[in-house]
Amino acid sequence: MKRIKSTSLEEFYKQAADFTGQEIDALLPPGINKEVGHFNVFDLAKTIAEVKRKSVMPYNRRAYYKISLIRGKNRAEYADKVINIERNALLFATPKVPYHWLPQDPEQAGYFCVFTDSFLIRNKSGVVLDDLPIFRSGGYPVFEISDAEADEIAQVFEKMQKEIASDYAYKYDLLRNYVLELIHYGQKLQPAAALYTEHNASARVTSLFIELLERQFPIELPSQKVSLRTAKDYADRLAIHVNYLNKVLKENTGKTTTHLISTRIAQEAKILLKQTDWNISEIAWCLGFEELAHFSNFFKKQTSVSPLQFR
Repeated sequence: MKRIKSTSLEEFYKQAADFTGQEIDALLPPGINKEVGHFNVFDLAKTIAEVKRKSVMPYNRRAYYKISLIRGKNRAEYADKVINIERNALLFATPKVPYHWLPQDPEQAGYFCVFTDSFLIRNKSGVVLDDLPIFRSGGYPVFEISDAEADEIAQVFEKMQKEIASDYAYKYDLLRNYVLELIHYGQKLQPAAALYTEHNASARVTSLFIELLERQFPIELPSQKVSLRTAKDYADRLAIHVNYLNKVLKENTGKTTTHLISTRIAQEAKILLKQTDWNISEIAWCLGFEELAHFSNFFKKQTSVSPLQFR
């Protein structure tokens, strides 16, 4: 039975070695070790040339974080969103959410870096990656940018490349600062509302609801099942009355609790139908539907097509 595949760093380097004909050790950054975590930076145009135009990033869940500067016409697919990029984009990828980018013309340039959460561990960087707005579930991690902004970001990547090849004893501390510089650059591109939530009870309840909702995803195994399905389920978990939850979410999001839950479940259903060979009954069970007919009716109401037609 097929599951949604995760690309580990080991697989990432094995694929790169297979395409380039280099030894894996030659691709690893000098001086890297388990205590440091993992970090590496690549030139996008050279990478594409080396893999002979086969460098379409697989649409899966990776085991590492990635920040990319993409210069060229592209299409980015992030969960079930599709973003068309005309010239330049800054893209942030987290292991929690699947993404895919597909070059739309042969003229591609830019850079990307990959790193693990242990590279930016709190006692080394002062941050918790998944607490940063840019990496939160439900965020908007693809930003179209101007040529001037792309030039500015490219300079950070160029400093990364220069530093990673150096023999400076504290180079990984400096590289962490460069990664944080890119993260903060991206966060400044987000609308202020995405970064600065009012610290009141209403906003807090909304934030906790979204966290509970997103924590149930992604579904990665047929044995994994969504446990919170109704507004009352969430209200009970948050120890508030369901009417209060409904009121707060409507005020803060403009949508009902049921709409938010249904939309997120439908989104995951689309991903599972596209990215696994699990049968529809298994997908229905994972998403909390005891009867296949109930799932089929739900999906058709959300998308206007049956699960089988969508697949």
